[in-house]
Amino acid sequence: MKKTLFFVILIAASLVSNSQIKKGYEIAVSISGLQDSAIYLAYHLGDKQYIKDTIKLDKKGYGTFRGPESLPQGIYMVVLPGRQYFEILMPDDQFFSTSCSFPDYYNTLKFSGSEENTSFVNYQKKWVEMQKRVSAIVKRLQNNKQNPDSVKILSQNQKVQEESMKSYLRGVVSENKGNLLSVLVRAMLPVEAPEIKLPAVIANPDSVRWIRTYLYNKDHFFDNIDLTDERLLRTPILQARLNAFFTNVVIQAPDSINKEIDRIVKKVSKNHTIFQFIAVYLFNHFRESEIMGHDAVVVKLADDIYLSGKADWVSAEFKEDLKKQVDLIRPNLIGKKAQNLIMDSYKGIFVSLYDVDKDFTILYFWEPDCGHCKEATPKLKAYYYKAKNE
Repeated sequence: MKKTLFFVILIAASLVSNSQIKKGYEIAVSISGLQDSAIYLAYHLGDKQYIKDTIKLDKKGYGTFRGPESLPQGIYMVVLPGRQYFEILMPDDQFFSTSCSFPDYYNTLKFSGSEENTSFVNYQKKWVEMQKRVSAIVKRLQNNKQNPDSVKILSQNQKVQEESMKSYLRGVVSENKGNLLSVLVRAMLPVEAPEIKLPAVIANPDSVRWIRTYLYNKDHFFDNIDLTDERLLRTPILQARLNAFFTNVVIQAPDSINKEIDRIVKKVSKNHTIFQFIAVYLFNHFRESEIMGHDAVVVKLADDIYLSGKADWVSAEFKEDLKKQVDLIRPNLIGKKAQNLIMDSYKGIFVSLYDVDKDFTILYFWEPDCGHCKEATPKLKAYYYKAKNE
């Protein structure tokens, strides 16, 4: 009898558990002042936005986004006429409602059935207020640069306000631990470098302290972001952080960049979805770069990911074309020995590049009709006549 009772309890518990997990999504929308209008449900993916669903509000401003499959979690947007929009979180539980008035949707936005979105709205409003306060202090600082006393007081006020902002962010993270809002806000927290203590015998302490602080910030840049959390894909945060890191933090030399690429790729290698996103981002970012030497990064990414078979999302034709491009780039990378050229000289004698016995050799390719060449050529010629005998 006891065994039978225990079995029934297990079944009942299972049914209750399953009933709490709803499949699909259903988001009821009520917008006062906006009737008979089409609105859209859109999502972020990297630095772009895409439409997921469309509905038409009825004469009372009511409508419902719904679908049979649950949506990937992240930051979504309800897009209104005139490309106006407000953001919502798409949490695990995707059955809730939202209401607001048009056009003042920012101040009237409310949610029912989603405490996470209610917290998100409160966070946004509080954060905007705090940003306004610190911006006002910064403006006053700029206007009082000539007054040392004012600068001292305002700088202290700015520091207090910024500490208050960080404390608020940490509080939001703690209060929402485990949910999407906590993940998003935690990603905004700056990394706090420890105090760098140096021996008194250091000859240039300021330089050493700067270098160690830089290295700490670089090595810990992603400490507040879980790079394997797929929810970040449907937000603008992950790509923004990658952009900041590879544009403003890492020294723009191929060796430095390639080292950091290896470190990040290793972290995400077991999550194929994140791995694909980051691999595509890195390839596009450095392929489009105009910084000299970044072609070496493209070659590395091609060899390590795209041509090695790890990039199963690209076609055979893409890989074949990429291999041809890389084979053309590879011999001409900075640091590689230039290919030997045998050229006819003005004296009618063929000269081999490898036969030129000089410490430095400048190869200058130009075209008579090139506007930039017309400016650069006279300067290079003047430098040649000045330096050739030195």
